[in-house]
Amino acid sequence: MLAKETTLTGKQKRFLKALGSTLEPVVQIGKGGVPASVIESTVQVLAARELIKVRVLQNSPEEPKTAITALAGATGAELVQVIGRNGLLYKKNEEKSKIELP
Repeated sequence: MLAKETTLTGKQKRFLKALGSTLEPVVQIGKGGVPASVIESTVQVLAARELIKVRVLQNSPEEPKTAITALAGATGAELVQVIGRNGLLYKKNEEKSKIELP
């Protein structure tokens, strides 16, 4: 069940990057890559928080950008940015949105 594709504007991405700079990673991708269990927990966390930070651990078989992009695609989230081993994902909660985009 993938949500309809929305693309963030540059202004919206900058806004989300600023919010995400203080976040701690809540999802970690390790040696198992991106299994269904990681996808399920990511969907739940995105529904609760809308904006999350993802960390790709050193033992991950995939490159950070590849793993985070795959996770974004599997959850229907927007990939805001990837810096080093960390990525920022955003998915608007249609029922009760917490983040008001500019």
